[in-house]
Amino acid sequence: MYKLKLELDGYRVGVAPDGETAVEMASRELPDIMFLDIRLPKLDGVGVLQALRSDPRTKDLRVVILSNYSRAELGDRVEKLGALDHLIKTETTPAKLAAGLKSWLSG
Repeated sequence: MYKLKLELDGYRVGVAPDGETAVEMASRELPDIMFLDIRLPKLDGVGVLQALRSDPRTKDLRVVILSNYSRAELGDRVEKLGALDHLIKTETTPAKLAAGLKSWLSG
């Protein structure tokens, strides 16, 4: 549903089926922003974020965490890795996600 909303708003959206593919896609395509879940097959979201930060090409990639984990559960882990924001999926509508894009992309 997020993908559809963003595409309807004119954005080009790629979706990775697992964490390893997400790292490969990000390295190859250098997206303007990445929405990242923490629970992913093959490589979890924290591992993806660590891999992105360790690569000079993707170290500054804008990343927003979108998961069902609360801020307390993730602690400072993703914040220290430079995530722009952390959204709880059950509280985030496609419209809310799309509305945040301008501030995340300009920040």
